[in-house]
Amino acid sequence: MKTPAFLPCTDGARLGLGGAPLGNLFEAMDDAQARAVIDAAWADGCRSFDTAPHYGHGLSERRLGDALRGHPRNTWRLSSKVGRLLTPQAQVPREQHSYVNTLPFIQHWDFSASGVRRSVEDSLQRLGMAQLDAVYIHDIDAATHGPGAASVLRQVLNETLPELTRLKHAGLISHIGLGVNDHQIVEQVLRHADLDVLMLAGRYTLLDQAALPTLMPQLVKRQVALALGGVFNSGILATRVSADRPMTFNYAPAAKAWVDKALGMQAVCDQHGVSLPAAALQFALAHPATQIVMLGVRSAAQWQAARQADRDVIPSDFWQQLRHEGLIPAEAPIPGEAA
Repeated sequence: MKTPAFLPCTDGARLGLGGAPLGNLFEAMDDAQARAVIDAAWADGCRSFDTAPHYGHGLSERRLGDALRGHPRNTWRLSSKVGRLLTPQAQVPREQHSYVNTLPFIQHWDFSASGVRRSVEDSLQRLGMAQLDAVYIHDIDAATHGPGAASVLRQVLNETLPELTRLKHAGLISHIGLGVNDHQIVEQVLRHADLDVLMLAGRYTLLDQAALPTLMPQLVKRQVALALGGVFNSGILATRVSADRPMTFNYAPAAKAWVDKALGMQAVCDQHGVSLPAAALQFALAHPATQIVMLGVRSAAQWQAARQADRDVIPSDFWQQLRHEGLIPAEAPIPGEAA
């Protein structure tokens, strides 16, 4: 029987640890701080972890590998990504692609068959492991590649996916998928190929349900295992929303429409005594396509706050009011309601 791509926490919670902060996204943490985050999540029952060469130019992979290797391999799941290759360089900028104090590498795009094989092998060496449970093809959307996006898609279909299939048959990886922020590129790929897994960041959240009408039903029908990332939309849903604090959406200052919508949700939260982060997390988990939510945290306290958000009891009247006020679609599944 094929092993699952993800494992829930030991108490059944469908939460995993995302590795971007472990690669010094936006701000640095030292090795001891990173290890404390991973160890705290493990001690609390977390058994699914995600990383990428992009995250700190190999730093996140190295840190996760060092922390996980001491645990029996069949008790946890780990994913990484392909699409960027790392090249050693003695002098690198302090900040690269929003990561600070990275390892001494620079990155470049490579979706070729040889590049994909090298990427997987390099990741396994940084991790100190012999196999990955899932590999995602990273960031192949038009927003990332601009006019070259169509060429990237052709190469993904003609080279990247076939090579990953060969690596799967060789036993180096178990599941193949995409790791993207754009639901439309997933739909394009699914017209031509099957996927085992998908990591989708930011497109199925309490604030943004762009993936709901067309992609989410496909994932259920085709039994693609979905890991959701970015369920707090890079910060706007992570804490209490107020008009007097800066808010980010998709890693940039939030547009007024998103701010206004978040403020409306906060008002409903206040009426029902509900935490906005708890509502965001539980909404993401309520869709039948969602198998796990990956959380990017910087401390044990942040991990515990997310765990508490998963446990919070939210009254059904809260969800109904969000629907009534048009803040979430009527067809979006809500906690406690059959899909």
